[in-house]
Amino acid sequence: MKIAFFEIEPWESEYVEYKLGLPVSDLRFTPGKLNVNNLPPHRDAEIISVFVGSKVDVDVIHAFPNLKLITTRSTGFDHIDRQIAGAKEIKLGYVPGYGDNTVAEFAFGLILTLSRKIYDGIDRLRETGRFNYDGLRGFDLKGKTLGVIGAGRIGMHAIKIAKGFGMDVLAYDAFPNEKIAQELGFNYVSLEELLSRSDVITIHVPYLPSTRHLINSENIKKIKKGAILVNTSRGAVAETEALVKALKDGILAGVGLDVLEEEGVIQDEAGFVLYGHPEEHNLRTALANHVLIDTPNVVITPHNAFNTKEAIQRILDTDIENIKSFAEKGEVKYPVPEK
Repeated sequence: MKIAFFEIEPWESEYVEYKLGLPVSDLRFTPGKLNVNNLPPHRDAEIISVFVGSKVDVDVIHAFPNLKLITTRSTGFDHIDRQIAGAKEIKLGYVPGYGDNTVAEFAFGLILTLSRKIYDGIDRLRETGRFNYDGLRGFDLKGKTLGVIGAGRIGMHAIKIAKGFGMDVLAYDAFPNEKIAQELGFNYVSLEELLSRSDVITIHVPYLPSTRHLINSENIKKIKKGAILVNTSRGAVAETEALVKALKDGILAGVGLDVLEEEGVIQDEAGFVLYGHPEEHNLRTALANHVLIDTPNVVITPHNAFNTKEAIQRILDTDIENIKSFAEKGEVKYPVPEK
């Protein structure tokens, strides 16, 4: 089988090549993203493996006439047109879990950066040489309430970390597990109650139609005044314009984001100007992203929460399992959920 990998580093290519044990002629590795404006010259692949920066839409899928399997080396799969793939009977694989601790640890990095004004202190010292703590007073996490939106694998690890800090925890999840709640010592509540009672809010839900703008211009008003919000899941889970207004109105004291709505535009603004179609993007949201980037009490990182050596290796191992399973049995070990 011809297999094409995109958004892959040289060391990852070597690892995949060794683990798959296939002839080099059957494998192609491309460091760049796959999208309609960046199609490879050879399109005979029966399997393609991508990461979150690629956009596997209808035009890309039609560009690979022999395509039988699309795997994504990520938990999210909203960058793949599942409807078109299904219509063409192309199998879809993903990575259901790779960084439960990895992403949760990063979320707490953002929380601590905001609660203790760590970035502000570093930036001040570097830019002005002022070695003093005036204006850098933060707050303890101990005794505060953490609201976890999405108490799945990553959310559960965040809860465990919060307990280590001595925090009280509230969780909102579509599928509550009361046994685990009792074991870890937290309570499930409605989303509205979580927003109104939490001092710190961290989001760990997948991006689905039902979670788009889960935090929005209406319910963001219910957030406890002075809370901080962190999102390491998907940008579109939190409405960007609502975040901007909540910061301006003093509802939120700080925001930490590892993901953005329309982050593809931010990643490649020149490409968007040259090739993008305005109807495909919300330009108002893209502008709001720049407002957030320039806001002092906002910390934004470039979709980096997953990025540890250990997590990447777990991702690659799962992707390889999906490919091997398909090659041997015609089925993917970890198929993308239908809903």
